[in-house]
Amino acid sequence: MESAEAINPDWKDKVSNHFQLGGIETSIIDNGAGRGTRIAWINTGTGLRFKVVIDRAMDIADAFFNEHSLAWLSHGGITYPQPFSDKGIDWLRTFGGGLLTTCGLTHVGGPESDSYGDRGLHGLISNTPAEIVSIIQPDPRAGKLEMSITGIIRETKPFGPSLELRRTISATLGQPGLRMHDEVSNKANTPSPHMLLYHFNFGWPLVDEGTDILWNGKWFPRHGEENAKIFKEGNDFKKCPAPLESHLGSGEEVALIDVEADIFGDSICGLHNSKIGLAVALKFKKEQLPWLANWQHWGKGEYVTGIEPSTHPLTGQAKAREDGNLIFIEPGASKSYELELNVLTNKEAIEEFILST
Repeated sequence: MESAEAINPDWKDKVSNHFQLGGIETSIIDNGAGRGTRIAWINTGTGLRFKVVIDRAMDIADAFFNEHSLAWLSHGGITYPQPFSDKGIDWLRTFGGGLLTTCGLTHVGGPESDSYGDRGLHGLISNTPAEIVSIIQPDPRAGKLEMSITGIIRETKPFGPSLELRRTISATLGQPGLRMHDEVSNKANTPSPHMLLYHFNFGWPLVDEGTDILWNGKWFPRHGEENAKIFKEGNDFKKCPAPLESHLGSGEEVALIDVEADIFGDSICGLHNSKIGLAVALKFKKEQLPWLANWQHWGKGEYVTGIEPSTHPLTGQAKAREDGNLIFIEPGASKSYELELNVLTNKEAIEEFILST
C-alpha cells in the first residue's frame, strides 16, 4: 500500500473530510435528456476527475485533467438509458461520446441480420443500468488511498443469451489515472457468443491540430484501400488535422490495427499534445483485446478521434462466426479484461511513453 504522504505531506492535521482531497460522489442528473440518470464523480486529487454514468453500463462521460477536457461529448451528451435502441443505427441516437462507451456484449459492429437474429449497431450493453454492489472510499488518515466503484450490468433474456458484466473502476488518491477490471460471465445454460469493444473518445483540447495519435501494429482501412482518403500509405494519419470539409455530416474513416504488444504482453497507445504538455496513455492486454480501431471524425463542431481496443476487428457477429473466430463463453464460465488509463505531464514520462508506442 502506498503511503498517504504520496498525496502531499502537508495535508496531515489539516483535513477533516477525505473529500477535500478526493473521492467518489454519487448523484442523479435532474434536467435535460439525462434526467433521472445516476452518475458518480471520481476525483483523484491530482487534477484528474471523471464522471461514471451508472445507468449507462458504468461508462465514463466527462473527464478532465485540471482545466483540460480529455473526452469528446456529442451534441446530445448523456441521455437516459433506452434499452430498446437496438435496431439498425438507433444506437447513435443515445451515443453521448464521453471518455468511454462500451460496445457489446454479444455483437460489435454495424447492424446485421442472419438466422441467429437481428443485431443493431454496437450491441445492447451501453443502454443498460448497473446494479451497484460496492463503493469504497479512500481513507487517507488510515493510509488507504485506493477508491473504487463496482457494479453488475446484465444483458439477458429468457432462453438466453444471458451475460453479466461485473465492472470495477478504481483510482488512487495522488495518481492521475484510472483502472478498469471487467469480468463477463455466462449465467445461461447454453454457450453464448461474445464480442466487446471499448470505445474511448478523445476531444479538444487534448485532441487538436498537431496532436500525435500513438499506436503500433499492422493496419488496414476498415472499408478498403480503394475507399480510403486518410488511411493510405504515405499519409501522416497519426497527426490530428484541422477540421475537414470532407467530414461534414457522416464523413469519417477507421483503421483496424492488429496491435503490437511489449515483452509483458501489454499493448500501449494514446495521444500526446505537445502544445499543452499533456499525454494520455492507454494500456491493456493483447491476449485479452488483440485488436484496435482508430476512428477519425474531423467534422466542424464534431471533432473527435476514437482509440478502441476490441476482441474482434469490428467484423460483427455474423462475419466472426463465418470466419471461425467468434468467441463463445460456456455456461458458468467467464472472461476478464483489464485496462489502465494514465495522464502524463512529466517530460521524461511522456518521452518514455512515446518511445513505447
